[in-house]
Amino acid sequence: MSPVIALTHDLIRRRSVTPEDAGCLPLIADRLARLGFRIEHLRFGDVDNLWATHGDRGPVLAFLGHTDVVPSGPEDRWTSPPFEPTQREGLLYGRGAADMKGSVAAMVVALERFVGAHPSHPGTVGLLLTSDEEGVALHGVREVVEHFTRRGERIDYCVVGEPSAKARLGDLIRVGRRGSLSGTLTVRGVQGHVAYPEKATNPIHVFAPALAALAAEPWDAGNADFPPTSFQVSNLNAGTGANNVIPGELVALINFRFSTASTAEDLQARTETILRAHGVDFAIDWHLSGHPFLAPPGGRLREVVSGVCRDLCGIDPEQSTGGGTSDGRFIAPMGAEVIELGPVNATIHKVDECVSLADLEALPALYEAICQRILT
Repeated sequence: MSPVIALTHDLIRRRSVTPEDAGCLPLIADRLARLGFRIEHLRFGDVDNLWATHGDRGPVLAFLGHTDVVPSGPEDRWTSPPFEPTQREGLLYGRGAADMKGSVAAMVVALERFVGAHPSHPGTVGLLLTSDEEGVALHGVREVVEHFTRRGERIDYCVVGEPSAKARLGDLIRVGRRGSLSGTLTVRGVQGHVAYPEKATNPIHVFAPALAALAAEPWDAGNADFPPTSFQVSNLNAGTGANNVIPGELVALINFRFSTASTAEDLQARTETILRAHGVDFAIDWHLSGHPFLAPPGGRLREVVSGVCRDLCGIDPEQSTGGGTSDGRFIAPMGAEVIELGPVNATIHKVDECVSLADLEALPALYEAICQRILT
């Protein structure tokens, strides 16, 4: 069994459901320490983070990943046990195989190969891992970056191992991500009997025209790098459970996935203006998960990763800013150029999550080639 497959097996066997690490980080730290990596275990709250570096000067190239996974769901629906790695028909099955223990294993193997071949390489290469990516993400990379900022540490280039490909390894790289702005909207009404609506104010009725306006609003047209900003309601709740009671309150969970064509402050202000224009009595609690970020066209890392995909995978990758968010949103504000490159994402978070064995075998060479082209 190859080193990357063996390590992926070992990681999958560890039930590291967020925010648990289940021993993944010490396992990796021990391997890298033997090659001379400096090891920092950074624990914030109930979250374990690992920062392993080799080299003592700039530029700094960091590989970023997470060891935590989402719950498996009903285990009896899996063809094979979710935390027992199983190979069949060219695929490796197990929770985290694609998201993202396979990428983590490939990063470790790539770093071992690179440092073994270039023990006195220029610059610094690092591996940043957290056990808090799939959860609330408060004490993972977000807090690590705050820690780095306080001590003046920087990252110049960052490769995130999130599963990015559509059909085959190297067919798509993420060159940026949209921002995510969420709001918990409370619409206040007056509870009453449905037979006496004149004595009550139904927050559902009050909110309905405003919701239609919010859904129809052209928030922006996007730009050359990002699609237009989208508005969605993910949950709507009102009522007492009785069919003869007008509710006194409605709570809606809303979300914007927004491009660099808008700002969080502008989206908040415009939302509240629309609500007031429709006479809605409301309160709203905003939460900004992350700003949009983009690796600039012509940036060195963007060009290197694209070239590696062309040379090693035989494909000119699509350069996308689609999808959800990743921990790259915390690294980009440090001034780092951030690119995401990983395996096919077709089965992530699903029952019978899996990764192509061939892609997993090939992935360390891509990461190693990025190290060589950036640092040598």
